[in-house]
Amino acid sequence: MIQEKNFFQRLTSNIDWWLVFAFAVLMLISFITIYSACFNYGTPLKYLSVQFLAFGLGVVGLLFLTSLNYQYFKQLDKVVYVLSLVLLVSVLIFGSVKRGTRGWFDFGYISLQPVEIAKIMFILVLASFLDRKAKEAKRVSFLISVFAILISHLFLIMMQPDFSSTLSYFPVTLVLLFMIGVQPFYLLCIMVLGSLAICIPLLETFLNMQLQLLQKEIFLTNFAIALKSSWFGVYIALTVLFLIIGSWWFLWKLRVKISIVYPVVLCVSILLGCVASIPVEKSLKDYQRKRLVVFLNPKVDPRGSGYNIIQSKIAIGSGKFTGKGFKKGTQTQLGFLPEQHTDFIFSVIGEEGGWIIAQLTLFFYFLFIWRALTIAKEARDRYGSLVAVGLATMFAFYVVINIGMVMGMMPVTGIPLLLLSYGGSSMLSSLCAIGILCSISLRRYTYY
Repeated sequence: MIQEKNFFQRLTSNIDWWLVFAFAVLMLISFITIYSACFNYGTPLKYLSVQFLAFGLGVVGLLFLTSLNYQYFKQLDKVVYVLSLVLLVSVLIFGSVKRGTRGWFDFGYISLQPVEIAKIMFILVLASFLDRKAKEAKRVSFLISVFAILISHLFLIMMQPDFSSTLSYFPVTLVLLFMIGVQPFYLLCIMVLGSLAICIPLLETFLNMQLQLLQKEIFLTNFAIALKSSWFGVYIALTVLFLIIGSWWFLWKLRVKISIVYPVVLCVSILLGCVASIPVEKSLKDYQRKRLVVFLNPKVDPRGSGYNIIQSKIAIGSGKFTGKGFKKGTQTQLGFLPEQHTDFIFSVIGEEGGWIIAQLTLFFYFLFIWRALTIAKEARDRYGSLVAVGLATMFAFYVVINIGMVMGMMPVTGIPLLLLSYGGSSMLSSLCAIGILCSISLRRYTYY
């Protein structure tokens, strides 16, 4: 008779140890870097103790979620969805305000940002919906339902307002929709919607910052002035819609048969994108808009919105190949580098660890995300695969945006580097996500 393995035997034999190894190395790099980044503050142990506390709570969550069958989340998807909305509504009522955002529950020594947990819950809920409704993926009603799930979270987060926390929702949604077989045209429409919602509020800011260029180009000067008119966006939108419908009618007359659904959906996406740009514009303060566009030319405002990127690039470049050494980075230790323990922690790694440690960090991130995708490939069911891909996409998005940001290749969005940046909420949610990945890996050969 073959003796059935208990949980701990299955844990040691079926767990993805490469994922755990990559996570452990990233944690080690995180604690060392946070200590060095906070050394010039005079209280590095204070920051480390908070991070260790969050790490300890996260490990408890990781072990609990590993032992819990991830398929329970599919069965209780409606409960998970309601709880996520309750979290986001509660913080609007009882949350404390930090940096102009009502997004934290303050517990004294530590605080919790519910949106970090809500992101994980959103992936669990969306994956469940897509798994159950996969056969309807070709229908427009299917996309409307997905959009309703998405917009409920985005609306509540923008009420805080916390623009940067909404950004990861879009790539996760797009990737999962692609996995389930949604037509590329509909994915394109979603991308158009999101791009318009983000870019319209930033266009005027970008043009106004290019003062020298605008002085030479009369057209751009008049265009920037026109953008300040509330009716200008309406004229542009109506013109684009007229061109889309006109192009469809012209092709139809040429006997190129295209369903009316496609131009209608595209037009609706454009209109919704223009409408969505209004709350985005209201949630973004002037300095935030400047930070989002200044990466294109930081020198237009070197002492203001471009300061962060310039100092970050100096720090990374000065590290060269081997780095300046632990606690020896001049940009870090002299306080020139802003947010060095949170958003710009990779700049500290680049300055003090050099190219070698920076590449080593990227390698372990690549290993971590690769193993998460492997877990998705080997998952026992489609739901587990969708959840794993959603979590892998979330981690990959944060890595690409944050590292691109500190290198001056992406806008300064305020997105942390998961598993490395200082922050109890992001640490807790990241470890919970890893626990779900381990649960999926552990049960690839069994249902319990």
